[in-house]
Amino acid sequence: MESREIFSGLATIPPVFLRLDGRAFHRLARSLDLTRPFDPRFCRAMAEVSERLVAESGLSPLFAYTFSDEISLYFATLPFSGRVEKLDSVAASYAASSLTLVLATSEPLAFDARVVQASPDYAETYLQERQAEAWRNHMNAWCQETLVREGMDPRKAADSLKGLPSEALHEMMFSRGVNLAKTPAWQRRGVLVYRKEEERAGYNPVTGEDVAALRRVVRVDPDPPLFTAPEGLALIRSLVRGQCP
Repeated sequence: MESREIFSGLATIPPVFLRLDGRAFHRLARSLDLTRPFDPRFCRAMAEVSERLVAESGLSPLFAYTFSDEISLYFATLPFSGRVEKLDSVAASYAASSLTLVLATSEPLAFDARVVQASPDYAETYLQERQAEAWRNHMNAWCQETLVREGMDPRKAADSLKGLPSEALHEMMFSRGVNLAKTPAWQRRGVLVYRKEEERAGYNPVTGEDVAALRRVVRVDPDPPLFTAPEGLALIRSLVRGQCP
């Protein structure tokens, strides 16, 4: 039987990104009556799932970046000897079950997963591209929902926006009184989840003194910097090296 498991031995080497994408989440949005174009409850749920993947899943990615219905995990070392089938299946199933619990939904949920070969330098490019996609997704979502509310068929609304440059989408909403650059940061730039060193109060039982100690905690940042800006690049580089900012 094992000889017929033709992909079970396929392995990769770190560093890699593992990207999870929600499958058919439009059904989930309808069943939960999520606010359009963006629902804070769903964003918080995806951020919590990302936090669980970083802190509790046993997969041990260095950090996660999420927007819309996707999560990217960065690994400097890999569990399961880097076996791709194992990485994809465990991460996707863990994310789906976690999101089910967080949202308390009876709707069946699924993620697909893919491994993206990386390097420390490419990690910068990858995250910049995903954040640019978050911005594009943000503009399209606002514009499409606005056209639908104005009476346009959803499919026609989506078709009418295809190929339009960012400037045209931005101007379309600005003419309707919405400045897309002023919408919540998590809509525009996504959410970053990573470990950070923080000083916590403690107690030394030997000396009987209160002491301060550094602890690694998982931080969920709904207002990350632009990854193309110096601040964003510095943060990415520290995370890729496994350093706590």
